[in-house]
Amino acid sequence: KAMKFKITLLYICLLYSSYWSFAQSDSEFIDHYKMYYAQMQKQGDVQGIINAMTHLLVLEPNVARKDTLAAYYMNEGKYLQALNLLGIEKDTLDSNMALEVKAVSLKSLNEPARALEQYELLFKRLPTASLAYELADLKISTNDIMGANLNITYGIANSTEQMMKPYYETQTPYQVPLKVGFMYLKAIAKFRENPETNHEAAIELLDATLAVVPNFNLAILAKNAIASQKTETVTD
Repeated sequence: KAMKFKITLLYICLLYSSYWSFAQSDSEFIDHYKMYYAQMQKQGDVQGIINAMTHLLVLEPNVARKDTLAAYYMNEGKYLQALNLLGIEKDTLDSNMALEVKAVSLKSLNEPARALEQYELLFKRLPTASLAYELADLKISTNDIMGANLNITYGIANSTEQMMKPYYETQTPYQVPLKVGFMYLKAIAKFRENPETNHEAAIELLDATLAVVPNFNLAILAKNAIASQKTETVTD
């Protein structure tokens, strides 16, 4: 019995020692990757930051770290990886960062209906003109013209002169005042409301937009496309 007790005690000691060794090892790894993360930030090495964050998430999981890693993926255009981390479900418990990452990633992957769900949740928490633009843009693409017009009205009323909207359809990105961006969306919404009859009304709105910013490329492209469709309709 004494022998059996000694073996059991030895086994317990070994287990405890092993556990302590692993705990100490994990702690050392965490410290190492925190230092590595800080160094990668200092060097501006985004892939290094992602690698460090991934290791830290495995060693010491927490929601804030997961959201931050997903945001790094999103900023690098790795939208699938971001969504693999966060999922695509509508979750009212998500942080603002998680909602934004999901919304931007889903929109970039051409999932407007799912992106809308995330933007709506975010807008309820942080109603801003820039979020209203995203909502209006997505609602136009999903043919919710009434909903888009509500967001456009909100956006125009809440845009300041300092607020700008970037566009990326040209080789060199450019920006226009956010209020002018809403004027453009208003024209597109008017046209989409009835593409058979609203050519003139949409072109008038685009002319008003271009009167404020004459080199607004997206508005120029839209006006030319609508005018072309109008000509085709008249010819037919």
